[in-house]
Amino acid sequence: MLTQAPKGTKDRLPDEIYKWSFVESAFRALCARRGFSEIRTPVFEYTELFSRGVGTSTDIVEKQMYSFDDYDGRSLTLRPEGTASVARAFLEHKLYAQPQPSKYAYEIACYRHERPQKGRLREFHQFGAEYFGSADMLADAEVIALAADFFTELGVVAEIDLRINSIGCPACRGGYREALRAFLAPKREALCDSCKNRLDRNPMRILDCKSPVCGELVKGAPRMLDYLCDACGEDFEALGRNLNALGVAFAVDAGIVRGLDYYTKTAFEFVSSRIGAQGTVCGGGRYDHLIEELGGPPMPGVGFGLGIERLLSVMETAGVAIPPPAGADAYIAFLGDAAKVAGLGLLRRLRAADLRVEMDGPAQSLKGQLKRADRLGARYTIVIGEEELREGAFLIKDMISGEQRRVDADCVLDALAAR
Repeated sequence: MLTQAPKGTKDRLPDEIYKWSFVESAFRALCARRGFSEIRTPVFEYTELFSRGVGTSTDIVEKQMYSFDDYDGRSLTLRPEGTASVARAFLEHKLYAQPQPSKYAYEIACYRHERPQKGRLREFHQFGAEYFGSADMLADAEVIALAADFFTELGVVAEIDLRINSIGCPACRGGYREALRAFLAPKREALCDSCKNRLDRNPMRILDCKSPVCGELVKGAPRMLDYLCDACGEDFEALGRNLNALGVAFAVDAGIVRGLDYYTKTAFEFVSSRIGAQGTVCGGGRYDHLIEELGGPPMPGVGFGLGIERLLSVMETAGVAIPPPAGADAYIAFLGDAAKVAGLGLLRRLRAADLRVEMDGPAQSLKGQLKRADRLGARYTIVIGEEELREGAFLIKDMISGEQRRVDADCVLDALAAR
């Protein structure tokens, strides 16, 4: 076990990490252009934050959180999602007192004790965006458009479908819960054990159950869309108009129920058929009461979480090419101790000029060093041996054409820059 990563985690090695860097850079750049400021929060929080904010009847709180007591006896939890942590920071630092709205973006690792499978790990990574301070459906449309534009920039928008729904507000959900409870009550004994408990506490959670049996039992259940109050109905229609105005294609899916209790009104998912059963790449919605639930002032919000592993899987299956990192600009090969000293001096000068230059030790044969230069993808190899030291001119070899020429030792940088 000492030399194995824990179950449900993965090492990201150099031969693939450039793909992560590519999408991370693209997300940061897009968020900056859209006015979403970067925010970073701790990897663990007090457990109460998630039990209160996420909801005690959710799978996350009931089954999946990695919680532990610290030396002071306080229960801490590795974050299972990002919104609650950002909301906590928003409260702690009184960001709500600043002119609103506020927009934040982040990249995080999250932790949930789930059965590992394709597209689902115990340590997984997310991009996230949160928009506080606006109850207008323009905010929802902007958050959704941010994700849609990101998929467009990465070349996978055609592989991912946007589905939207409304899960109402506390004023209209009460009647819906009763209708759903009445529909499911005759089927109680067939429900999984978790859903039997949810039937009394929060029957809407049953709609989000991953059990195939429960999935069949909820077919034909009442739709939340048919129980929306006038305000929620008008907001849902406004969301559709805003998305149409922004050119974001969508379909209404009355079956969407977000897995966290803090959501109200808007719920949405970006789904791909290319990654199997775990097809949701991005999910989010509105959470108008989360800040109040955590002890803050009334403050509407909307946001999303976007799975990086799933995104990269979609890009791979769709054949989207991510450019690999460029090789070294130059490799310095040397023969002998005096040549090594000269090579180190040249190495420092070239690196000071922002060139990517490599040089290895202990000295190998010239043939071995040329092979090393080739493995590093070096564009040029600079050879320094006894003859080169005597003449004060180093040999520069073009690793693609094979062309070689001698250059005055003091002019190597200029020669490389010219090429």
